[in-house]
Amino acid sequence: MSNQLNLNGIGMTSRRTRERLLGRLVEQGIVNMQVLDVIRSTPRHIFLDEALSHRAYEDVALPIGHGQTISQPYVVARMTEIASNSGRLDSVLEIGTGCGYQTAVISKIAKKVYTIERIKPLLERAKKNLKLLGIRNVEYRHEDGSLGWEEKAPFDAIITTAAPQTIPDELYQQLSPEGGSLVIPVGGDNQQDLKHIVRSGQKIHTENLGSVRFVPLLTGQVQT
Repeated sequence: MSNQLNLNGIGMTSRRTRERLLGRLVEQGIVNMQVLDVIRSTPRHIFLDEALSHRAYEDVALPIGHGQTISQPYVVARMTEIASNSGRLDSVLEIGTGCGYQTAVISKIAKKVYTIERIKPLLERAKKNLKLLGIRNVEYRHEDGSLGWEEKAPFDAIITTAAPQTIPDELYQQLSPEGGSLVIPVGGDNQQDLKHIVRSGQKIHTENLGSVRFVPLLTGQVQT
């Protein structure tokens, strides 16, 4: 099967199936047309193992190995919408690259994306997926995401796809003081809340956006 056919999808990964997903996202309140267009054009099935690809356009999180998941499309759309609504996106930090799906989506909206993944095989997989899509505005790092990426700060937005118990201070410090936006799930296994944090100078505004479920944000690195 050619890469082009992989990208276009057939059967349960066809354009018609993707359009049904878009309809569900709109019903759930996603209104940013740029975000919806990016979700429509991003082939989620290539980020999954072949055995799960037929479920790519269901609005559910799915396993990608190493105890990690590809996020639910609604959550990806919601987090991207929040980040993009906050203003310019010249520089975005993503913590938790995973298989690269959220990375691909935000890369179509941001000028430059810096993404960190602690599990090396997942990072290598993400690189291959994004190369297949011709995405070239992403810089990768195999590192502990809880530390952020100080050398590339400040960021117009930070998106975190794993949940810390409390927000690392490094992430506050690496936000742009001119309206930098942090979208992050916070909490333990039983209770997590999606938070939107905006920095203005030394002032921090926090908004709670409701309950979510993400894998935990762990420290350290995994080589294999």
